[in-house]
Amino acid sequence: MKRIAVMTSGGDAPGMNAALRAVVRAALAKGIEVYGIRQAYSGLLAGDFERLTNREVSGILQRGGTILQTARNDEFRTPRGQQKGLRRLNEHGIEGLVCIGGDGSLRGAMSLHNLGIKVVGIPGSIDNDIYGTDMSIGVDTALNTILDSLDRLRDTATSHERAFLIEVMGRNCGYLALVGGVLGGAELTLIPEKQLDLEEIGGRLEDAYMRGKNHAIAVIAEGARPNIHEVAKFLEERRIGFEVRITILGHIQRGGSPTAFDRLLASRMGIKAIELLHGGTSGVMVGLRGQEIVPVPLEDVTTKHQPASLDYYEMADILSR
Repeated sequence: MKRIAVMTSGGDAPGMNAALRAVVRAALAKGIEVYGIRQAYSGLLAGDFERLTNREVSGILQRGGTILQTARNDEFRTPRGQQKGLRRLNEHGIEGLVCIGGDGSLRGAMSLHNLGIKVVGIPGSIDNDIYGTDMSIGVDTALNTILDSLDRLRDTATSHERAFLIEVMGRNCGYLALVGGVLGGAELTLIPEKQLDLEEIGGRLEDAYMRGKNHAIAVIAEGARPNIHEVAKFLEERRIGFEVRITILGHIQRGGSPTAFDRLLASRMGIKAIELLHGGTSGVMVGLRGQEIVPVPLEDVTTKHQPASLDYYEMADILSR
């Protein structure tokens, strides 16, 4: 293998640049040319390729976001779009592709693998919803951002005897809300995997007030039902004792310099991806299993969902009392 390409796709995640850097330097160490594809699948279809050397990836280890940028593309979802992508790769003499991104991005990578291009995926998603890996790139950094926000909001909640409802990312997987709630000492956590009715939610927060607590924190995943606005409306009408305030953290969770854990994880995954690709392996994603980085079939990754562990939910319930 003499020439490969690498892209970052889907939602950005802290550590993507660290993974990109590892891919480029590991490939160059094996004598492989590397081309970066800008704007993910949109750039692939447009033929927006750039030669990457050690110099282009110097100084990006600590940077959030992705220097290759990312975009969503509907055309590539079609068979014709995928064939066009394959043609662009062939035009540039690309023999292999490393795709860094979430489940949708990895489905795109799987389609290229099925068309004959050697492909290895790297999981990058702050939601930690990608099947086959204990942790995706960006999760640890996002969690630390959430915890910092929870600590700050608790100061205000305590000062004013308020209940703060804090929405975090997680449309289909409540990992961030669940672990953030446990580590941030929340009185209540709502996730897509475990639905509570409004009466139970109100009862729990009202109980915190009756027990003499001077604040309450509820961490709510964006995909939870009922959603944060429905909960706030119900609590205000019920009058639980606390004033109710909403804070939506939004895209602040995606940004920032990656933590030491994310830098190390991204670097290990990038090097492993090149080892597999150089060895002729294709159609896999590199995943963290325990302490090891292992290949996971993309067919499994793209057809299975990884929910948040309800063991954490039981832990959160016990510790919130």
